[in-house]
Amino acid sequence: MTATTTTDAIVQVGALATEYSLTIWNFAGDSLIIIVPVLIFFAFARSEGRGPFVAVLLSFYCAYALYLTFPYASFLPTAPALTALLAQVGLYFALTLVFYLILRRVVVSDFLYIGILGLIILSFLATAFLIALAYHIFPVAAVYNFTPALDALFAAKAYFWWWFAAPAIGLFFLAR
Repeated sequence: MTATTTTDAIVQVGALATEYSLTIWNFAGDSLIIIVPVLIFFAFARSEGRGPFVAVLLSFYCAYALYLTFPYASFLPTAPALTALLAQVGLYFALTLVFYLILRRVVVSDFLYIGILGLIILSFLATAFLIALAYHIFPVAAVYNFTPALDALFAAKAYFWWWFAAPAIGLFFLAR
């Protein structure tokens, strides 16, 4: 479409600039949603050790099992949306913390080896696991709209199982 006047040209340039700036902003938001948790997991693994990191990964699974069968979920708030989200995420986090403490004490050894690349991959898989939970278990959609790029990776129900199993599969192949 060609501009017929200077005003039309300015409007078209403004529309293009807005579209591209929104695209860049969405890309930056997607990047932060993935990169920040990956860096947190990686830093935790580097500072606390591989054993505690594996305990965190395994505690995600244990907490999920109890979260699904939690008999008092009806007592959690359902409105407003942010309060409902925080209550559900808080419950899951509390269950994860309990299982982390248990697994750290009894199961996980500090004598396992996971290389730097393995830590990065496992950190990414742990992040993907949590994002998949956000899409399919927690009511995040009522509070935050993910971009189409993340929707393509995580919204499909068929992918949920793969993202859910990914940290366990990664541990199987990367931990020695």
